[in-house]
Amino acid sequence: MEIVLAITVGGLYAAGIYMMLRRSVVKLLIGLGLLSHAANLLIFTAGGIVRGHVPVIPAGETQPLTNVADPLPQALILTAIVISFAVLAFALVLVYRTYQTLGTDDLDQLRATDT
Repeated sequence: MEIVLAITVGGLYAAGIYMMLRRSVVKLLIGLGLLSHAANLLIFTAGGIVRGHVPVIPAGETQPLTNVADPLPQALILTAIVISFAVLAFALVLVYRTYQTLGTDDLDQLRATDT
């Protein structure tokens, strides 16, 4: 299963970088979203895929009785999802406002409006 996830992460990184190299700002945002999803899957895969129970230690015990899932990668991914959603929403508003003002989303034409 980890090999499939590693191939998926590599594909998402490749697609994200390819989309970020396009001339359209909208495609740049799609590439940014793909990169954030790839990073989340990478953290998930690096944390190890273990079928386990909730990491709760019963009262009176010093360690869990069965194999437990590691909650740290899950917490990191949840935080990364919230932050990437906020960054993507902010960038989408900026692109929309730029498109309203200039009437284009082509990066070459946006560069021509610098002067």
